[in-house]
Amino acid sequence: MRRPTHLALLSVGVSGALVLTATPTPAAAEPATTASPGIVVSDGMTQPVFSLADAIEERVYVQTPVDTDHDGRPDRVAIDISRPRETATQGFKVPVIFEHSPYRKGTWGDVPYPSVLVDELPQNGATSRSGLRATDAEAQRALAKANLPGSLDDYYVPRGYAVVLGQSVGTGDSDGCPTSGDQAETLGTKAVIDWLNGRAPGYDASGAPVTAGWTTGAVGMTGASYNGTLPNQVATTGVEGLKTIVPVAAISSWYDYYRANGLVVAPGTYQGEDTDILAQFTAGQARAEGQCADEIAKITAEQDRVTGDYSTFWRDRDYLDARNVEASVFVVHGLNDWNVKTEHFAGWWDELAKRDVPRKIWLHQGGHGGPGSAASVTLPDGRTWTYKQTENRWFDFWLWNVPNGIMDEPTAVLQREDRVYTTYANWPDPAAREVGVHLAATDATNPGTLTSGKAPKGKVEQSFVDEGRTIHPDALVANPDTASPNRLAYRSPTLTQDVRISGRPEMRLRMAIDNKPDANLTAYLVDYGPAGSTAAPKVVTRGWMDPQNRKDASRTQPVKQGKLYDYRWTLEPKDYIFPAGHRIGVVVFSSDQEYTLLPLGGTELRVAPNDSELRLPVVGGRAVLGF
Repeated sequence: MRRPTHLALLSVGVSGALVLTATPTPAAAEPATTASPGIVVSDGMTQPVFSLADAIEERVYVQTPVDTDHDGRPDRVAIDISRPRETATQGFKVPVIFEHSPYRKGTWGDVPYPSVLVDELPQNGATSRSGLRATDAEAQRALAKANLPGSLDDYYVPRGYAVVLGQSVGTGDSDGCPTSGDQAETLGTKAVIDWLNGRAPGYDASGAPVTAGWTTGAVGMTGASYNGTLPNQVATTGVEGLKTIVPVAAISSWYDYYRANGLVVAPGTYQGEDTDILAQFTAGQARAEGQCADEIAKITAEQDRVTGDYSTFWRDRDYLDARNVEASVFVVHGLNDWNVKTEHFAGWWDELAKRDVPRKIWLHQGGHGGPGSAASVTLPDGRTWTYKQTENRWFDFWLWNVPNGIMDEPTAVLQREDRVYTTYANWPDPAAREVGVHLAATDATNPGTLTSGKAPKGKVEQSFVDEGRTIHPDALVANPDTASPNRLAYRSPTLTQDVRISGRPEMRLRMAIDNKPDANLTAYLVDYGPAGSTAAPKVVTRGWMDPQNRKDASRTQPVKQGKLYDYRWTLEPKDYIFPAGHRIGVVVFSSDQEYTLLPLGGTELRVAPNDSELRLPVVGGRAVLGF
């Protein structure tokens, strides 16, 4: 496992050189020590000893290698810097915490959205109805709004860091056009790290060259949502100087944000949004309708809201390749995030594991965003750390080489359903085993059951009609013991003990579309109370697919009406405990009012339940299920 070589850090001298002892000192026993100027380390964490009021703040325009507005000149990106005054007065060199963002200023708060109400699915050859307009998108979005002075510099500059807040290519005060996650945006962000390490030019507002002689060149990136996605992007370049990233609620593949298994699927609460809408939003109206109109029109054409297929366009916005990653990664994500869905952290985590990238993961029970600074976990050794302290110690370890032992602590921190944080050796839990749970039915109309025993025999088929445009998923999930013409439900017996899943559930469905060339296909995994319970069901996870992409997300294949096919797709990854006394349920329906395009009702779908199954990653395996 790659990590810096550490000795016990005492202080930083006037020249910026580290003063080290030859014998490692346990972080918990490390005394608070200092030099002038120098960082102070206590209990394995840097302490706030530098004056924020005296910090130096400056604006620099970094030249990038890209020309996204095609004006013949390399784009420059604006960055704002806050650093301890001692970096100018006493030659104190500091590492950098860098947050880049497309949301700093000038966003377009009322971008016209395309409608999700369609007469037919577009892959059937029909077109959309007239577009709806978004409500105030800027007010709706849970976006980072940091600006100097802000929370990062308030916290980290006193602890001996510089903080850099950048503005993405094509946004705010930067040149160019936004490109919604492609390699141009990646290189535009990477250029800031190159400037911090003397490899790219930077200029002040008058055009005079500016260098970053005040930094050690060690950089850590962080941010939430899009601001957390940019660190993922840049880490895949292997840029020298990027030592660590802390992506919070971050995207790892834009295809998985706007599509799912060949289907056009919205991020939660943003029905109709797509990469072109995001580009317009971040560009601002004047730029989107002016100098960047052609660039955004190209995005609109290439994103393909008709077939939903994975393509070169999406490959250019896919960071699920960690072969060049040299930075360590601290992944932070909400287990109930339906905007940046959980596949984003899980897919990225899997790739990091393949490459043995030094890593840590913190999963919480919230939605889109971080866990909150005060969230805390007690480690097996009895010490308790808040999330903010954990972040602080992580940056200290990777950027200041503080020997605080954070890499020797449990890899995974996970908040359970009772809101208590616990630790695990890894994620998914190494004890999880894939268990096939068969769908079973004895007649064509009544809700079916789930069994982990032998597959049931018989040729029972069950049908339902898509009315997702008018029926909300909450209504389709409710009343699992009652037949419904618009969905199929299958429930386990009452659980005799808690059952934990950790990983990706997978749906394997034998199904036919009887009267259309295609349909939306949706499955929900649900936690139900015992039979007769009045408690509201809880949706554990969801998944969607386009039957025309049954073999490959990048290839559309026609579906023959009335023919049964075998469909396989994963639901969003999850770590969840079904309590004893509850039942595990799966609900199958077509259009999802919260996420998919919504055609007119009437599509008829038919399932062979006895030839179908749900595969669950059960911690402890089949024996734990008890049915």
